[in-house]
Amino acid sequence: MTGTIVDVPGIKVGHAQNEAALTGCTVVLAEAGAVCGVDVRGSAPGTRETDLLHPMNLVDRVHAICLSGGSAYGLDAASGVMQYLEENGCGLDVGFGLVPIVPAAVLFDLSVGDPAVRPDKNMGYQAAAAASKEAVREGNAGAGCGATVGKLGGFANAMKSGLGSASRSLGDGLRVGAVVAVNAVGEVRDPATGKVLAGPRDGKGRIGNSLELMQQRAFFPIPPGTNTTIGVIATNADLTKAQANKIAQMAQDGLARTIYPVHTMYDGDTLFAVATGGVKENVDLIGAIAAEVVAEAVLRAVRMAQGAGGLPASRDLVN
Repeated sequence: MTGTIVDVPGIKVGHAQNEAALTGCTVVLAEAGAVCGVDVRGSAPGTRETDLLHPMNLVDRVHAICLSGGSAYGLDAASGVMQYLEENGCGLDVGFGLVPIVPAAVLFDLSVGDPAVRPDKNMGYQAAAAASKEAVREGNAGAGCGATVGKLGGFANAMKSGLGSASRSLGDGLRVGAVVAVNAVGEVRDPATGKVLAGPRDGKGRIGNSLELMQQRAFFPIPPGTNTTIGVIATNADLTKAQANKIAQMAQDGLARTIYPVHTMYDGDTLFAVATGGVKENVDLIGAIAAEVVAEAVLRAVRMAQGAGGLPASRDLVN
């Protein structure tokens, strides 16, 4: 067991990133296909193939999920994932060839590094080709390479965030895992202690309070869509597409437990839920565990991040 999302049978994860430009993408592969649902809770999302995941629509299995930086430009990375899957014989057989189903979501990281460099088809291909069952690299990796949090004090006073992953295993064979790239406008708190791990810094470099800034009307204007937390929950449970959508919905509670404020007009928070099958279990139990592993992944994203782009990380300021 790695303690990351790859502990779920049938799931692999790969990253590709440009560490100088501070951007990248993460691919969650389910090459044998997985039932998938999605919950889009933020008000400024950048997504691809999410309408397909509605329970009333035809296709109910995906072959990968692509999480990417680069704002809307980063959606191009999913095309590279499709190319990799097609070359390896994975996809929906439509009678005239294979069409890999690759939903995607992006976050905004153009404010750090080099905004002219964004994840593209080639980077998506590289991430898919790198996918493995090894423990997921966390922190400044993949879609979390340029992630930041705590921007209500102005971007100059924000903090570096990243990507985190976590998993749980139950005695009956059920496994639930999550991988999350945390790029919120708000701050990240440890729900066990209430301590702010990463957030807006004051003039002395100390971590402030987002809610206080909002109440004082002292927060800086944030352009819509310049944030967003994105992630994937995976389980080896037998789920319908409707149930997978419910799991994604319940998993959003993990963001609400750790990010303040969350699901704002400035965020495009999107979580996918994929089920590879094999274990029968209660949907509410899976959803409750999903919320916990998402919360854990969020905390790991900020704790594992390293300072970059002129911004400190939690490890630089929090003892």
